[in-house]
Amino acid sequence: MGSRPLEDPIDEAERVAEAAKSKKLGLKLLGGAGIHLHSPSARKPPLKRKYGDLDYAMSKRDRKAALEFFPELGYEANERFNLMQGDRRLYFYDSHNGRQVDVFIDVFRMSHVIDLRGRLEHDGPCASPSDLLLSKLQIYEMNRKDLVDLVALLLDHPVEAGWGDEVIDAGYIARVAAEDWGLHRTLEVNTEKLRATLDELDVDRELVRSRLDQLWSIVAAQPKPLKWKLRAQVGDRMQWYELPEEVRSPYQPE
Repeated sequence: MGSRPLEDPIDEAERVAEAAKSKKLGLKLLGGAGIHLHSPSARKPPLKRKYGDLDYAMSKRDRKAALEFFPELGYEANERFNLMQGDRRLYFYDSHNGRQVDVFIDVFRMSHVIDLRGRLEHDGPCASPSDLLLSKLQIYEMNRKDLVDLVALLLDHPVEAGWGDEVIDAGYIARVAAEDWGLHRTLEVNTEKLRATLDELDVDRELVRSRLDQLWSIVAAQPKPLKWKLRAQVGDRMQWYELPEEVRSPYQPE
């Protein structure tokens, strides 16, 4: 096992996965690279794209091991960040390729907060398709790359009402969306963006649309608590999402 990160992010994600498996470290890949490993449609046109940084999730019990693991693979820790935020998030740099690795601990926090406790115990190098979907669909400032990744994920995974490593668990997404009106609102806004982007892509649009319809019929049917309904009355008049700050790498130019 080489101790220097590979130039291609997907090759590197596979190297990290092998090393994590041999150390029994429960790292789960998120984001575009996670979708690439999970979805064959992401590996060919029109959905194939370049990837940058790698994002992971893991449970708190693996935190100490991760602090040793990434430097062994040729990464440099952001010591200051890891000291200040290290109970919920860790940062490492790949100075050779100008990339960073972001490790979320127990909870994924970007535009919204998604609790991943108890959802990272399965085999395999990636988060579940449901969590891959949520981690992208919760980005308030979603870009074209995020939309393309989501189309790949929806093409390759049926929507069902239960857990499975190869399905999008609509029941889980419905429960999470019923706990937080803000997250529900962002998922709604982004689903509309996704439907609009479909018209520009040469893929099986009807399949993706029908899976989105299935997902939303289950989300809509989920009972919403009073707190959710009260927040819904305020609606878009009050900001319902966070805009996460980028952590600057020392290797990025000002």
